[in-house]
Amino acid sequence: MVGYISPLFGPELKGNAATVVIYGFSILEEAVNKGIVPAFQKRWMERTGEEVRFYTSFAGSGTVMNQIRFGAPADIAIFSHTLDAYRLQEAGRIQTDWNQFPRRGILNRTPIVFIVRKGNPKGIGGFQDLRKPGIGIVHPDPQTSGGALWSILAEYGAFALAENAVSLKRASLGGAEKGLYDLWKNVIVLASSSRASRTQFEMGFGDILITYEQEAVKDLAQGKFNHELIIPKETIYAEHQVVLIDWNILPEEKEVIQAFLDFLWTEEAQQIFVAFGFRSITDEAINRQNKYFREIPSSFTVEDLGGWKAAYSNIVEGIWKKRILEETRG
Repeated sequence: MVGYISPLFGPELKGNAATVVIYGFSILEEAVNKGIVPAFQKRWMERTGEEVRFYTSFAGSGTVMNQIRFGAPADIAIFSHTLDAYRLQEAGRIQTDWNQFPRRGILNRTPIVFIVRKGNPKGIGGFQDLRKPGIGIVHPDPQTSGGALWSILAEYGAFALAENAVSLKRASLGGAEKGLYDLWKNVIVLASSSRASRTQFEMGFGDILITYEQEAVKDLAQGKFNHELIIPKETIYAEHQVVLIDWNILPEEKEVIQAFLDFLWTEEAQQIFVAFGFRSITDEAINRQNKYFREIPSSFTVEDLGGWKAAYSNIVEGIWKKRILEETRG
């Protein structure tokens, strides 16, 4: 059983049956509800002979973080990025260190890519092309969307590497800021989440959507992708963070919740994520099971930008918000 709960639903949700409440960022919804949860329920039944109920809620990563901060009854949260985990930790909602989980709590990953109109009429191949006049960009909103923050880091890092720098530490950071400024002059639509920005693109807005690879790959696998997927030469891997919301977890739920956490990094669960378009964090061989994954010519991670706290402070707050947003959005 998978239930869907309002973000305002309180602790009275839980009864006597084993229950797990998951809050997650928007693009995880299908993979969790249709893949991960049924697989774990089957495994739990085989192991214990008991049913386990799941209730789930999905929204932009920042929205999910705020919902939990102000009382949403999540046992487990899956964020688009670790920064939201830090924010909840600072608010006292998390006591368990996610670094003790497998892969430091990183569940899966997906690169930031482009979706363009059929035939790629604007000839878009990389981030440098998004600086050109006449390009309309659909972008998730960094104030609510984790995917948007990953996109900003992808943009900044790609521009920093544009002059064939050996590494981001040796790149031209002034050139990165200028590239980011030029790109954001072309942003015509901001949406609350990566999923919402995809909806805007499908409605006909813009020439290009900056988003997760998973958004395209899952549709390619289902034969319903009506656009083109462009893999930029340089891009970042978005890595997705799992945390426990300790203050919501009842003593009698700890066993099933721990079992579910352990399940997430098993080969079975990682294969499910790959089938839904996410890349495995545990085994590259599993990724080869999805024929729609393509090679990323030059990838980097948030650690190459100093980690989430530094990247957010220096790039998102210091450059994008304080300078570029004010100048480009009026």
